[in-house]
Amino acid sequence: KAQEARDAAIKALDEVESKIKQYEKGEADNNIYAENLYKDLEKYRMLAGYVDLEGPGVVLEIQDPPADIQFGIEYSIADDLDLVLQIISVLNAAEAEAISINDQRYTAFTEIEKAGNYGIEVNGVSIDSPIVIKAIGNPSTLESALALKRGIMWTLEQYDYIVHLTQEKNIEIPKYRKLIEFIYAQPTEGEAN
Repeated sequence: KAQEARDAAIKALDEVESKIKQYEKGEADNNIYAENLYKDLEKYRMLAGYVDLEGPGVVLEIQDPPADIQFGIEYSIADDLDLVLQIISVLNAAEAEAISINDQRYTAFTEIEKAGNYGIEVNGVSIDSPIVIKAIGNPSTLESALALKRGIMWTLEQYDYIVHLTQEKNIEIPKYRKLIEFIYAQPTEGEAN
C-alpha cells in the first residue's frame, strides 16, 4: 500500500510539474525577457538535479564476485561505500555533468551512507547489487578517467568484482526527487568585495 501511495504521489507530482512547465513555456514564448529567464531557470534546474537529463556518457556496472565456497567468503559492492564514493569522485573530476547510482540522481544534496550492517542507501533508497553508475559527459574522458592505469577499475578488478564499462550515445538520468528547504542559508545582498 505504501508503494502504491508513493507511486500515486510521484504521478501527481509529475502532472503538476508538467503543467507548471507548460505555463512557464507559454509565457516565455510571448516575451523575450521571459524566454531568457526561462532558459536560465532550466539551466539552474539542471545544475540542481531537478530535471531528467539525457546525453552521451558511460555506464559502469559492478557485479559481486563469485562466492568463494572453499573459504566461505562472500562480499558485495553494495557494502563497499568507499569504492562507490571513489567512483563518484573520479567521475566528478572528469567533469561528468550528471551522475546516477541505480537510477538515484547524485547531487550536492545526495546522501550516500551505510544501511545497517549490509548495503548502502542513496537518497534514502536502499541500493543492492549489481550497482549501475551512469554518467553524462564526454564519453572518452569519463572512460579514460575510470580506466586509468592502477585507477578505480583496476581496484575493482583486484577485489574480483565483475566490471563492465561501456560508452553510450544516449543515457537517461532521472531527476532528484527530494525537495530541499533552506532554513539557515539565505542569499547575500549586494556585491562581494
